[in-house]
Amino acid sequence: MNSGKGNVPAKKSRVGRIVLLVVAGVVAVTFGLTACTRVSTGPDEVVLHYAGGIFEARKFSDCINPSSGMQIDGPGDTHHTYPFGQRTFDFSGSGDAESRPISVVSKDNVQMEVAGVATFALNTDCQTLRRFHERIGLKYGIDFAEGEPAGWKRMLNVYFKQPLDRAMDAASQEYEWKKLFNDPNVKQQWEQRVGVLARQFIKEAAGGEYFCQPNYGGTGECGDVVLTIQKPEPPDSLVDAMAAEQAAKQQNLAQQQINTKVKTELESIRDLVKVLGPQGAILWKAIQDGRVTVVPVPQNGSINISPKK
Repeated sequence: MNSGKGNVPAKKSRVGRIVLLVVAGVVAVTFGLTACTRVSTGPDEVVLHYAGGIFEARKFSDCINPSSGMQIDGPGDTHHTYPFGQRTFDFSGSGDAESRPISVVSKDNVQMEVAGVATFALNTDCQTLRRFHERIGLKYGIDFAEGEPAGWKRMLNVYFKQPLDRAMDAASQEYEWKKLFNDPNVKQQWEQRVGVLARQFIKEAAGGEYFCQPNYGGTGECGDVVLTIQKPEPPDSLVDAMAAEQAAKQQNLAQQQINTKVKTELESIRDLVKVLGPQGAILWKAIQDGRVTVVPVPQNGSINISPKK
């Protein structure tokens, strides 16, 4: 009996070690789970995943596509969220626009303003988006995890507004301001020219094909940014002057028509004088104007005329 009781402490010691190991394991697993990073994406976002912790070099891992479920990554991993789908650069000058209207100079050196909007989609092809992030996004602190960051607007004003400004100015130098403002055919030609130059200059400024057509979905051909621009607007003083000029032209045209009518009437009177003589012409004119009443009288007939009261 005494020898059996002497084994109890040894058994308790083994049980205690097992409990400690289990607790330590649970703590380790719990710590590991809480230290890991978790991410999921909505239908309008794509995420760049960079792996690396305290003791590892940070390097690109993969892209997490829109509407992906929960993904658990390693501790110390980082994620950068970008928009998926249609975006705009609004340069109308309205309250929520990214920019004021763009100033251009016409062929005859008149400064005009152009409002509009560029519609596009960020190129979310995985490797292309990675290059955009590392070359441009990091510089402007772009990350949509908490909504649109201030750096996005700054980026658009550099990589959209400046190329658009350059394209519109170059195209406007080919036309006089009145034609840009008033001539629909010239305006159409100008729009087409702006579109060609803008797409070229945007790609040059960004250094890659980072901005695609609005319906781009991450695969296939990138396509072109869509521009919707209003006709160039000159200063109000020129618009008022042009309106006054048009009014003067209309008045002059009306006077010319009056003069033509008078001239025609004078020529008609001269012809009457040639045929009827001066008195005959006067009588004819009086009859035409209703100032003389002509009453037909039968041959050898009589007529009584009562004077008008």
